Amino acid sequence: MSGANKALVYARQQNSQLIERHAGLVRRIAYHLLARLPDSVLLDDLIQSGMVGLLEATRNFDASKGASFETFAGIRIRGAMLDEMRRGDWVPRSVHKHSRQVAEAIAIVQAREGRNATDREVAEQLDVSMDAYYAMLHDTSNGKILDMDEFETGIDGHIEASQHSDNPFDGMAKQRFQSALSQHIKTLPEREALVLSLYYDEELNLKDIGQIIEVSESRVSQIHSQAMHRLRAKLKEWNG
Repeated sequence: MSGANKALVYARQQNSQLIERHAGLVRRIAYHLLARLPDSVLLDDLIQSGMVGLLEATRNFDASKGASFETFAGIRIRGAMLDEMRRGDWVPRSVHKHSRQVAEAIAIVQAREGRNATDREVAEQLDVSMDAYYAMLHDTSNGKILDMDEFETGIDGHIEASQHSDNPFDGMAKQRFQSALSQHIKTLPEREALVLSLYYDEELNLKDIGQIIEVSESRVSQIHSQAMHRLRAKLKEWNG
């Protein structure tokens, strides 16, 4: 066997070992996402798309870029799952509509008052009752969860090396965005920032978070959704 063929066989063996070693990571990410998605989304579908992401990670990982394989693979796995969700277009149009309306209302109130908008102020801007406003937040909560996962960063603003692009300008733009995101998270009301931190950094579920801050699981979902809409309003210049 030639030296080139030996190298190819060795590379395939290494990739196979990486896939076997990190198959559990795919399931962990799948379960974490599944807890935040509608019942129509199946675990097997997430795992299948996640395995595709893991396979791509083994092919494209470059240790010289500075990130560990698990970090890089986690980003690719999660990205593959999110791509599958987008292709499935599981979010109803009404959810997209309500999401835009809430974000716009928050932006208007915050621009007018020069501070974070309260729940009642947003509801009044939308010309709906408090119950109707909270229902809108509940309906849009899953969509906002996916938005945060796309940021590929922790709540503390830590920037992971995603290795998605070798273009230095792409990297600079991403760093500026994540820096802006980190700064805006710090300006959120304390409870909203805490919910995001517990959910994304500590990976607690809504029920556990509710027990910590002593509110219902439904209320945690509302707080989370409002925090995401508030960030969307603050980052309007990035969203176009």
